[in-house]
Order: sequence, then C-alpha cells, then structure tokens
Amino acid sequence: MAEIMMAVAGAGGRMGRMLVATVAGVAGCRLVAASETPGSEHVGRDAGDVAGVGAVGVVIQPQAEALFGAGRVVIDFTSPQATLRHCDLARRHATGLVIGTTGLKDSELGVVQAAARDVPIVFAPNYSVGINLMLKVVAQVAATLGDAFDVEIIEAHHRHKVDAPSGTALGLGRSVARAMRRDLGEVAVYAREGQTGVRKSGSIGFATVRGGDIVGDHTVLFAGEGERFEITHKASSRMTFAQGAVKAAVWLAGKPPGFYTMNDVLGF
Repeated sequence: MAEIMMAVAGAGGRMGRMLVATVAGVAGCRLVAASETPGSEHVGRDAGDVAGVGAVGVVIQPQAEALFGAGRVVIDFTSPQATLRHCDLARRHATGLVIGTTGLKDSELGVVQAAARDVPIVFAPNYSVGINLMLKVVAQVAATLGDAFDVEIIEAHHRHKVDAPSGTALGLGRSVARAMRRDLGEVAVYAREGQTGVRKSGSIGFATVRGGDIVGDHTVLFAGEGERFEITHKASSRMTFAQGAVKAAVWLAGKPPGFYTMNDVLGF
C-alpha cells in the first residue's frame, strides 16, 4: 500500500509539533512538508527536531504554498485567516484538508464548505474520539430531558487560547440546540454580570475558564428540579487531538470532494 503523504501547517505551534510527531510515528504515513508563519524562529529547521522526535528530513517553510500538492493531505490547526488561505490553495492544487482551526465565523465556515465542493475536507471543532462520542450523547440526553432541564456548558483551557467559548463548547451547544429544536444563535447566553434577572427558559448558557496549562475540559450540565445530570470530558494531552486528526487524514486520502466530519471518519 502506498504511503499517505501528509503536510502540517503551523508546525512550530503546540498542536503543530504534536501533529508532526504523530505523523512521524504512524506506519503508512509520510510527512512531506511543514510550514510556519514568516519570521517564526522555527522556519528553516527540521520539523522533527522542532517536534522533539529527531530529524525527519522536512524543513519548515515560510510559504504555505509549500504544503500543497496533488495526492497530499494537509492538516491545519492554525487561525481562521490562515485556514481560508489554505482552502484557496487546496482548491488550486487538488489537496485534501483536515481542519481543526477554531474561532471560525459562520461566513468563514461557509468558505470552507464552498471549497469542499472541489476538494475533500474534514472539519471538526475537536478531533478527540471521546468528544465526538460526547456530541452524540448530549444530543440524546437533551432530546430525552427536554425543556424541564436547563442547559449550561462549561469549558476550561490553557492561558494561551485566544478564542472563547471554545469551538468544542460551541459544537456541544449546537448539538444540544438541534436536539431540542432550537437555534443556538437565538438561545445562547455567553456572559452574565450584574442584575441579569431570572434565567430565561430554553436558553443555553456558556461559561469559560482560562488558566495555566489546561489542555481542554468540557462539561454539559443539565439542571432540573431536584437533580442534575452532568456529562464531562477532560483531555490530559494534546496527543488525543493529534491522533484523531491523523486518523481523519488517513481516512480522507483518496476520498472524493465533500464536506466531512468526524462522524464520517468514525462511522457514527
């Protein structure tokens, strides 16, 4: 079986380094390109050395174009602006994309979906197998409990995370809202301060914690009269996200154009 050629965007970042290490350790996968923003201290260095796994013979480039080529899959955990640029490059070079970038606005997600008409793309707010199972479970619980229970979503991440709530928290909120036949945009509450009044029935609340080196904790709380039901997932290592993303990249190789999710990858 031919090796699957993979490239990693943002190879000097926390997730980028983990992705490089994961690709390097998976049989049947070969890292063929890596990039970082121009001016990064990692540009010009071997991606494996930066990731701490030893030289892999791939030098980190400052041009995103170096990632793209027919038959490759690019793994992108960068920024919304960079991801939109990568979607354009993917279309031009017939390259598959696995996107884990968070903080995308609806209009930006629309650009990703449009690109998927020409190239295969897997998009997910979180590549942990556990989180993707959680997305399905919270929907089932929400549909069963109905309006008798209030829903709150609590998430915690490291001090360096720049968007809030997390993409995973929003994904959980959308999953709950769909199950309860609501529009998250209409019922979400992202901040509370001062005299807020009583809780509005049917709303879905979000609470955000930022501090230290927390990898990612997510809880969906269903609060009823006399009882509470909580579903929690805690990630102790970014490796779980990297392993899921590489699994998605292996699955995506050779697929026709389309907008895919981890439900497709995992066969849910």
